[in-house]
Amino acid sequence: MKDFFKNKITIFFTLSALSILIGILIAIVLATGVSAPDKLAAMYIFFGLIPVLLIIVIDRICVWKFGTRKVNKIQLYILICFIGLFVINWIRLRLQV
Repeated sequence: MKDFFKNKITIFFTLSALSILIGILIAIVLATGVSAPDKLAAMYIFFGLIPVLLIIVIDRICVWKFGTRKVNKIQLYILICFIGLFVINWIRLRLQV
Protein backbone atom coordinates (compact mmCIF):
# COMPACT_ATOMS: atom_id res chain seq x y z
CA MET A 1 0.00 0.00 0.00
CA LYS A 2 2.88 2.33 0.79
CA ASP A 3 4.43 1.69 -2.63
CA PHE A 4 1.15 2.55 -4.31
CA PHE A 5 1.04 5.97 -2.65
CA LYS A 6 4.72 6.53 -3.30
CA ASN A 7 4.54 5.58 -6.99
CA LYS A 8 1.14 6.91 -8.07
CA ILE A 9 -0.01 9.85 -5.94
CA THR A 10 1.02 13.44 -6.76
CA ILE A 11 0.33 16.81 -5.16
CA PHE A 12 -2.16 18.03 -7.77
CA PHE A 13 -3.92 14.66 -7.84
CA THR A 14 -4.61 14.74 -4.11
CA LEU A 15 -5.68 18.40 -4.16
CA SER A 16 -7.91 17.76 -7.18
CA ALA A 17 -9.49 14.68 -5.66
CA LEU A 18 -10.23 16.57 -2.44
CA SER A 19 -11.71 19.52 -4.32
CA ILE A 20 -13.90 17.22 -6.42
CA LEU A 21 -15.21 15.40 -3.34
CA ILE A 22 -15.90 18.61 -1.44
CA GLY A 23 -17.36 20.31 -4.52
CA ILE A 24 -19.74 17.46 -5.27
CA LEU A 25 -20.92 17.29 -1.66
CA ILE A 26 -21.55 21.04 -1.49
CA ALA A 27 -23.23 21.05 -4.91
CA ILE A 28 -25.56 18.21 -3.92
CA VAL A 29 -26.55 20.03 -0.76
CA LEU A 30 -27.18 23.24 -2.70
CA ALA A 31 -29.03 21.48 -5.54
CA THR A 32 -31.50 19.90 -3.13
CA GLY A 33 -32.37 23.32 -1.69
CA VAL A 34 -35.58 25.14 -2.45
CA SER A 35 -34.29 28.48 -3.71
CA ALA A 36 -33.20 29.27 -7.25
CA PRO A 37 -29.90 30.93 -6.21
CA ASP A 38 -28.89 27.72 -4.42
CA LYS A 39 -29.50 25.66 -7.54
CA LEU A 40 -27.60 28.21 -9.62
CA ALA A 41 -24.65 28.03 -7.20
CA ALA A 42 -24.71 24.23 -7.50
CA MET A 43 -24.54 24.53 -11.29
CA TYR A 44 -21.58 26.92 -11.01
CA ILE A 45 -19.81 24.46 -8.74
CA PHE A 46 -20.45 21.57 -11.15
CA PHE A 47 -19.11 23.62 -14.07
CA GLY A 48 -16.13 24.63 -11.93
CA LEU A 49 -15.19 20.97 -11.58
CA ILE A 50 -14.46 20.65 -15.32
CA PRO A 51 -11.02 22.35 -15.10
CA VAL A 52 -10.22 20.20 -12.06
CA LEU A 53 -10.94 17.08 -14.12
CA LEU A 54 -8.64 18.41 -16.85
CA ILE A 55 -5.89 18.90 -14.27
CA ILE A 56 -6.31 15.29 -13.15
CA VAL A 57 -6.11 14.01 -16.74
CA ILE A 58 -3.00 16.09 -17.46
CA ASP A 59 -1.46 14.97 -14.17
CA ARG A 60 -2.03 11.30 -14.94
CA ILE A 61 -0.53 11.70 -18.43
CA CYS A 62 2.55 13.41 -16.98
CA VAL A 63 2.96 10.69 -14.33
CA TRP A 64 2.69 8.04 -17.02
CA LYS A 65 5.35 9.74 -19.19
CA PHE A 66 7.81 11.16 -16.66
CA GLY A 67 7.27 9.40 -13.34
CA THR A 68 5.90 10.51 -10.01
CA ARG A 69 9.11 11.92 -8.56
CA LYS A 70 9.73 14.38 -11.42
CA VAL A 71 6.08 15.40 -11.61
CA ASN A 72 5.90 16.04 -7.86
CA LYS A 73 9.04 18.17 -8.06
CA ILE A 74 7.59 20.37 -10.82
CA GLN A 75 4.20 20.57 -9.09
CA LEU A 76 5.88 21.65 -5.87
CA TYR A 77 7.63 24.48 -7.74
CA ILE A 78 4.31 25.55 -9.27
CA LEU A 79 2.61 25.44 -5.86
CA ILE A 80 5.39 27.50 -4.26
CA CYS A 81 5.07 30.09 -7.05
CA PHE A 82 1.31 30.37 -6.47
CA ILE A 83 1.78 30.72 -2.71
CA GLY A 84 4.47 33.36 -3.29
CA LEU A 85 2.18 35.31 -5.61
CA PHE A 86 -0.59 35.09 -3.03
CA VAL A 87 1.70 36.44 -0.29
CA ILE A 88 2.98 39.26 -2.52
CA ASN A 89 -0.58 40.24 -3.43
CA TRP A 90 -1.62 40.12 0.24
CA ILE A 91 1.29 42.42 1.16
CA ARG A 92 0.40 44.77 -1.70
CA LEU A 93 -3.19 44.98 -0.53
CA ARG A 94 -2.10 45.64 3.07
CA LEU A 95 0.19 48.48 1.97
CA GLN A 96 -2.55 50.31 0.06
CA VAL A 97 -4.01 53.30 1.82
